[in-house]
Amino acid sequence: MTHCLAPSLLVLASLGLCAPGLAGCAAFSPDSGMNAVSELTSQAINKDVAFVRTAEGAGAVGARVRQLLSRTLSVEAAVQIALLNNKGLQAAYNELALAEADLVEQSLPPNPVFSVSRISGNGASEIERQIVGDILALATLPFRSDIARDRFRQAQLRASLATLRLAADVRRAYWRAVGGNEMAALLTDAKATAESTAQLAVKLGETGSINKLDQAREQVFYAETTADLATARQTATSAREKLARLMGLWDGGLDFRLPNQLPPLPRRPQALPSIEADAVAHRIDLQIARLELTALAKSLNLTEATRFVTLLDLAGISRRTRDPEGAPFRERGFDVQFQIPIFDGGEVRVRQAAETYNFAFNRLTERAVNVRSEARDAYRIYRSGYDIASHYQREIIPLRKIITEEMQLRFSSMQVDIFALLTEARQRLASLRGAIDARQKFFLAQSDLQTAVNGGGAPADGDNSTTIAAAAPADGGH
Repeated sequence: MTHCLAPSLLVLASLGLCAPGLAGCAAFSPDSGMNAVSELTSQAINKDVAFVRTAEGAGAVGARVRQLLSRTLSVEAAVQIALLNNKGLQAAYNELALAEADLVEQSLPPNPVFSVSRISGNGASEIERQIVGDILALATLPFRSDIARDRFRQAQLRASLATLRLAADVRRAYWRAVGGNEMAALLTDAKATAESTAQLAVKLGETGSINKLDQAREQVFYAETTADLATARQTATSAREKLARLMGLWDGGLDFRLPNQLPPLPRRPQALPSIEADAVAHRIDLQIARLELTALAKSLNLTEATRFVTLLDLAGISRRTRDPEGAPFRERGFDVQFQIPIFDGGEVRVRQAAETYNFAFNRLTERAVNVRSEARDAYRIYRSGYDIASHYQREIIPLRKIITEEMQLRFSSMQVDIFALLTEARQRLASLRGAIDARQKFFLAQSDLQTAVNGGGAPADGDNSTTIAAAAPADGGH
């Protein structure tokens, strides 16, 4: 618009800051930052992730999901289906793409403002052209761009955390669903036996062979087993439905097959002597908090450096005047606008930035303490869960089998009556239920142990990462 020197310098400076080797303007990546998410996910849980953005990508994901659903579902297959098919996770990846757009925006120089005005009257006219640029924003662009890159790295970690959190939720739902199936199958057999026993008790009661007390005991056992079976079926169904939701399945995939029982225990438990150090080094929530602290430190430095100047605009002016009584003439010049810190010397902004930084520092320290404790506790629960389940498997269940066989031998030789045999059957049922419950708790503890090291559990109480990010302007308050 104008040909004065000052606006020309503005435009050249804006372009120069984006030249290679200087601050550099960020550009959109081909994968919207998903490469970092894929690497973190692969290292932590060895699974593939996909950001579905095209019809071809959706078709490839659909084919992979159908292939995994074509056979009995393992826990690893369930996790993989969820990571490819869950729309909530895809929404988290959309947020990552939006964060990249923010990075590109923050890395661009401020757009100059062009204006043209024309004033005429009594045969005279005046045309004025201006180009206005925010010099302060231009000068602080490298610092703001650096802060924006830290924010984008945080967004990548948050997307990774959402991925691990989904994987952990799928594992828990899977073990609850499979354990529920095994419990329901056990109680189905127990109910059939209890029903036969209750009917026998009624017939024996009619002949006077047993009293009302023994008859009532058999009937109440049948009634309680029926109620327990209904509860177990409902629990298994709800767990299956949750698993289907997490895997993002629509009508066509709801008939997936699950194993009838939990897998056997591993031969030996994991030995993790350095679990605390591993958790502190690998937990993604801690990495997010560390990056938050770094970004806030840079923001605080920028705020302190610009505390006395919050407005600095440079305008290049070109004015042409026509007067009917004289020859037309041109005027060129510039206009500088800046704010005089009479009432606010920047102390408020500096104090806010400093307290926000201190807030984040204390939260990070608290989170590090909690992470170490969570890792220790998760490993203790895992080991005790293994020991309890192994105790059932090695001691209680084999002994119960011996007792059952001996009681049947004694019943065949008429050394014990039918009611002693039934009493032992009820006790064996209780042991079998305890064994299933112990194995399920072990596999749940195994999942929790993985999340304690890598992250992906439920958000911690008082997690204020969003509040911290919102409270600290990425540009130092400008």
